[in-house]
Amino acid sequence: MLAEFFGRSSPFDGMGGGGVPRKAQSIADESGKTMPVEEILTINIKPGWKKGTKITFLEKGNEQLNVIAVDTVFVIDEKPHSVFTRDGNDLTTAQKISLAEVLSGYTATITTLDGRKLSIPINNVIHPSYEEIIPREGMPIPKDPSKKGSLPIQFNIKFPARLTTEQKAGI
Repeated sequence: MLAEFFGRSSPFDGMGGGGVPRKAQSIADESGKTMPVEEILTINIKPGWKKGTKITFLEKGNEQLNVIAVDTVFVIDEKPHSVFTRDGNDLTTAQKISLAEVLSGYTATITTLDGRKLSIPINNVIHPSYEEIIPREGMPIPKDPSKKGSLPIQFNIKFPARLTTEQKAGI
């Protein structure tokens, strides 16, 4: 799922073992020597975290001798997705369908973020403002990952510019 949002399995790949390297200023010990300080902070991204979620590492900022280090805070951001738009815990997608599919029946095929293929027959009349809502196929809810938001499907109907006599007779 992270690869869908970040283009790789972790937004921190390439930064050392899946963690976030933190380099502090060189600090002098009691003997007067300076020593570089480096520590790897690991963030375990939880499914469903929203943009703006803050992860705080207490006193893990730049260090100086005899001074308490400041906190290091990371803020989750989201990248746009080519198929889904996030709205809270819901994931919205749009399907382009022809007028013929509207009139004769349509089955929406959607690949979920976790790679499952959903085949959803639409049994209601599809009109320009119609939306089919699939429960429990949205983002995981962070406090209870066994629950998920919904997956609303919107429809963009492609109307023909003109119809032939045969097409009119067929309708």
